[in-house]
Amino acid sequence: MFDQITLPNGLRIVGEKLTHVRSCTVGVWVKVGSMNERPDENGLSHFIEHMVFKGTATRTARDIAEEMDDVGGQLNAFTSKDCTCFYAKVIDEDLSLAVDILSDLTLRPKFDEEELQKERGVVLEEIAMVEDTPEDLVNDVLCEAQFDGSLQRPILGTAELIRRYAREDLVRYWRRHYHPQNMVLAIAGNYDWEAFLALVDRFFHDFPNEQPPVTVIETQTLLSGRKAREKDTEQLQISLGYPGVSLGSDDLYALSVFNNAIGGGMSSRLFQRIREELGMAYSVYTFPTSYPGCGTFTIYAGTSPENGETVLREIEQELDKVLTHGLSEKELKSAKAQLKGGFLLGLESSSGRMQSIGRGTLLLNRLTPPEETLAKIEAVTLEDVLRIARASLEAKPSAAIVGKVAERYLGLIGGKARG
Repeated sequence: MFDQITLPNGLRIVGEKLTHVRSCTVGVWVKVGSMNERPDENGLSHFIEHMVFKGTATRTARDIAEEMDDVGGQLNAFTSKDCTCFYAKVIDEDLSLAVDILSDLTLRPKFDEEELQKERGVVLEEIAMVEDTPEDLVNDVLCEAQFDGSLQRPILGTAELIRRYAREDLVRYWRRHYHPQNMVLAIAGNYDWEAFLALVDRFFHDFPNEQPPVTVIETQTLLSGRKAREKDTEQLQISLGYPGVSLGSDDLYALSVFNNAIGGGMSSRLFQRIREELGMAYSVYTFPTSYPGCGTFTIYAGTSPENGETVLREIEQELDKVLTHGLSEKELKSAKAQLKGGFLLGLESSSGRMQSIGRGTLLLNRLTPPEETLAKIEAVTLEDVLRIARASLEAKPSAAIVGKVAERYLGLIGGKARG
């Protein structure tokens, strides 16, 4: 069972007690990511995630690193399109330190001017690293082709904007979003609930802004755009984007089953055909992504330029086959088993449990027991899979190609919707 409470200031706290472990993972989830940014704010969510580790009102960057290392703990953070998360994993007896440090990072960052200049360089290097990693780059290019709205923009921002931001920009953005009604504090592991609430009361009592402004998220329109990026690489990076399902929709279970069967694992149709039978790609896979209000289904392949046309044709043929004939009972059973197995393995650690309850509470204001998730996976039928596959794949896809003579290959992608 879950523990949960909403404090008078609006901060939501959720927990899942795991008596069989000695660890605790605590996460501070903030409902702010690149989709909450205006065009002139792109990259600020991620820049702030970096900057809070550079020092707080009571700790230097070295203090933060040494205090966590001294207890053998793990401290990290990530920024996505729809949220930012700061988390710490420690043994249960060091829970107080974890809560203390996380509160310092999120409520009392210093945003030191000298450190900001140094970290600006780090973020610029991260942006350059994406440019030099074609598999990452092609997905950013696909977002440009696929969305009309804030989801079109990269999480890291652009080098031009990162060079321009001043300390005042970061502080203003942080004050606008880091308030209790926009945050969730999640814990999973071996904890005492009342003792944990006492720690929260001790360390999370001085929010910089307790009156949240109205946060407006742009309406996200899915497009069928095509973009090519010329890059002097040995491989051709191909990414095709189709409509998916929005966050919170039960259709995600059917889409996830379909994903596993068509490209989500080593036994999937695309992997078996393009890699195993034809030997034309080292990496070929599919994945669904869900956001508030919309979702996508993506097909990726990395291949040599001379095989690009064949790989695109084979992808088209495999998609047509599944739309015409659906999945077999064997594929359905295998895909469900993969999905359930991956879900359960992910919940065997306090980190996995914290991620599940924290994100669910932040974005959906809902906690889903594992038994309910497993039941919904098991309830998926062949008809459900075919229905959701058609809803996705019969749309005209967006596409991104990165590599040599990339523009040429865009012309080889089917221009009409199926159906």
